[in-house]
Amino acid sequence: MAKLYFRYGTMDSAKTLNLLAVAHNYRKQGKRCLLIKPRVDTRFGVSTIASRSGLEAQADVVVDEHTELPASMFVGTHCVLVDEAQFLTPRAVEDLRRATIDPGVPVICYGLRTDFRSRLFPGAQRLLELADRVEEVKVTCQYCNSKAILNLRLVDGKAALEGPTVQIGDAEYHPVCWRHWDDAVGGRLHLATN
Repeated sequence: MAKLYFRYGTMDSAKTLNLLAVAHNYRKQGKRCLLIKPRVDTRFGVSTIASRSGLEAQADVVVDEHTELPASMFVGTHCVLVDEAQFLTPRAVEDLRRATIDPGVPVICYGLRTDFRSRLFPGAQRLLELADRVEEVKVTCQYCNSKAILNLRLVDGKAALEGPTVQIGDAEYHPVCWRHWDDAVGGRLHLATN
């Protein structure tokens, strides 16, 4: 039986690079790989999936909060790969879960687990609830050699806990361990509960 995978990691953990490598391997074997990404991620263009390393591919499907993913979309596909899966709606995650049953295609979702406030994204939460397998893509903290588990957002050089949860960026986000995240936010975790 096909499975739903959630491969999560912090910023700079090479999630998209991993996705593109998996897509390359499927295609090299002559297999059809369907690439999906959320419309909200416009860093490299609406339909481009790109790694900071310079590799890129075009998404076959771009989804938003209204997109439905019917089973017929996946017929004849050997694998579905989803970039920035934290931005999926819970309904889209449920549609992908169903695709592993009918037509029975494996789905591998790559994304962040939590936002810069240390709170789960709705798409990541639903993936954690429904995935057959959850795998962490690891990277070290930007400030020490501990494993990074959170994304620190800096605004004008200061740690932020306020602002829109979905804010596409790159340079202002840093992968950090709990100690460096907590030090940077100065124990202001209570603000993150809003």
